[in-house]
Amino acid sequence: MQPLALLVATLVSGALVPFQAGANAALGRALGHPLWATVVSLAVSVICVAPVMMALRVSAPSITNLAAQPKWIWIGGMSGVIYITAALLLAPKLGAAGFMTAAIAGQILASMAIDYFGIVGFTARPISGARLMGSLLVVAGALVMQGPSLWRMVQSATQLSTQQ
Repeated sequence: MQPLALLVATLVSGALVPFQAGANAALGRALGHPLWATVVSLAVSVICVAPVMMALRVSAPSITNLAAQPKWIWIGGMSGVIYITAALLLAPKLGAAGFMTAAIAGQILASMAIDYFGIVGFTARPISGARLMGSLLVVAGALVMQGPSLWRMVQSATQLSTQQ
């Protein structure tokens, strides 16, 4: 694929994430607990991907060498559960844009560390000035998106500390 096509595909897939957060939050309210929404969301994922795998005739995996693999390969599933549950709990409180900018800032910071240390299968990459500046701009954007609510929280904390 051409770089522009990859970028567009990534933008489209990223555009779906706030819909997921809102839908899962509503699902959690309907089911009575956020963890049930996480379970149902993941089950729907399996139901959706299974026919695609059958249509593409994806062969069954070989599980014989799983024990020899690094233990960190399992964090993808755990990370998914944590993210889905956090999204359905926090997105309604922060709003879609507030939640997504904070989540993206977290992703950028973690990605910079992953690249720098070359962990979880990635090749180590130095942190250039441009990459550092870009990541700081994303973090600043997350703080700006929270704007008034973040400012109220800082003011409340300041008032509490001066009263004590």
